[in-house]
Amino acid sequence: MILPSILLLVVHTLEANVECGVRPLYDSRIGHSRIIGGQEAEVGEFPWQVSIQENDHHFCGGSILSEWWILTVAHCFYSQELSLPSFLLLSVRFCATSPTELTVRVGTNDLTTSPMELQVTNIIRHKDFKRHSMDNDIALLLLANPLTFNEQTVPICMPLQPTPPSWQECWVAGWGTTNSADKESMNMDLMKVPMRITDWKECLQLFPSLTTNMLCASYGNESFDACQGDSGGPLVCNQESDGRWYQVGIISWGKSCGQKGSPGIYTVLANYILWIEKITQIEGKPLDLNSQMVSVKKKTRKNNQTSKCPALNYPQSWLLPCLLSFALLRALSNWE
Repeated sequence: MILPSILLLVVHTLEANVECGVRPLYDSRIGHSRIIGGQEAEVGEFPWQVSIQENDHHFCGGSILSEWWILTVAHCFYSQELSLPSFLLLSVRFCATSPTELTVRVGTNDLTTSPMELQVTNIIRHKDFKRHSMDNDIALLLLANPLTFNEQTVPICMPLQPTPPSWQECWVAGWGTTNSADKESMNMDLMKVPMRITDWKECLQLFPSLTTNMLCASYGNESFDACQGDSGGPLVCNQESDGRWYQVGIISWGKSCGQKGSPGIYTVLANYILWIEKITQIEGKPLDLNSQMVSVKKKTRKNNQTSKCPALNYPQSWLLPCLLSFALLRALSNWE
């Protein structure tokens, strides 16, 4: 006796668990070399990167934490100049403090295109942000509507605890100034530069006002750096053990742009994990940093398969026919 095969003709929407810090579209091709001394980023290489805009003009960067939350820096949201000398700031200007004037663009490298654009409902600056020293330079933006994740829009992972002694590879990206002598040289294509985290004590000698909430990063003696308009963007690093990308810092300030031997200063994200959890919970959109995984709907696909048992990721309703088929086959085998 031959059992009829189960013909599977299934039309369904695939649900994939997309983890934070992954880059589904990135194909590792090198972009055209042109941020200061940087390269043009590939499509999907930094799917967590966002452009924060006022009246359709980019002024600061940010990163996706979840479908509701964007991470950036506090100094982007002051309508007046900070007391810190202007040559130490990485932003071109400061926007008004009203969230209704802001939009966040996601899922694109090219700001001249028409990507997903979202409204902001709340700006939350760290209450202990110090305008003179730039300490606690961190802020959260609450979106008016949740993001829809896809292959070009993915959340970044929060830093590991404890932080590894050394990261395998680190990058910053942004749409900021590409020429330190020309503040109007804002780039419309996302640029990237490689980074190395500098020893904190060595950096303290260059910047006596450095606090333990700050880290320094540069690329040796090369003129690679973040610049005006890049503020709020993520410093991301990966670890060989899992291949995922983690946000280690937030672009905050620096001495001019791209000066050899002068690192950029970043907010240490690991110091603010509890603050982020507290704020997101208070606002009613809690961020679970212990399980940074989102469900992404991919394109509907038709599967035409001939099989006695479906794949393991099919609905559990197929399990009973499989078990019955197996039991019947075994009984027939014993009968013979």
